[in-house]
Amino acid sequence: MRIGYGRVSTRDQHPEAQHDVLTAAGCDEVFVDKASGTLARRPELEKALLAANRTGDQLVVTKLDRLGRSLEHLIELSNQLQAKHVDLVVLNQGIDTSTAIGRIFFQILGSIAEFEHALMSERTIDGLSAARARGRTGGQKPKLGPRQVKLTRQMYDETDDDGKRRYTVAQIAAEFGVTRPTIYRHLGSNADS
Repeated sequence: MRIGYGRVSTRDQHPEAQHDVLTAAGCDEVFVDKASGTLARRPELEKALLAANRTGDQLVVTKLDRLGRSLEHLIELSNQLQAKHVDLVVLNQGIDTSTAIGRIFFQILGSIAEFEHALMSERTIDGLSAARARGRTGGQKPKLGPRQVKLTRQMYDETDDDGKRRYTVAQIAAEFGVTRPTIYRHLGSNADS
């Protein structure tokens, strides 16, 4: 069985063109998502993958970029299809994983994706090492410096003539441009609201 899948972004609002091409290519069922390619959830793709689930079935798309969000995602989809013995056919690029050339193409893509991932990991490790050598550690910078923490404590402890707190935590937070939880963290667990 040939299952067609198409995707149109919100810019190209007309799914009919892809639907017509997929129908002309002999697809028994056609599923079309109307969403950005970067969105993780595409319900029509999920339906197409469920429909193309028997050995010898084919998932047909007009172009490769209509199918996957990224190279890694394409490889993942290809592996899912291979596990079910379902072939992928890309009409505009002449890719057909039922042929030796189509399979080698996806193996090359997979190798490139793994290489790219390894390079990113190496660059991240190198960047962290260079930052440590300059005395920087990971994580966010503190929202308040030591002097500001001391001032927040003083403001919190300050009372008026009636013995009530002069400043609320909300007022202190507004003064330093931070959230109330940040003030509470610095005051410690013994702070009252």
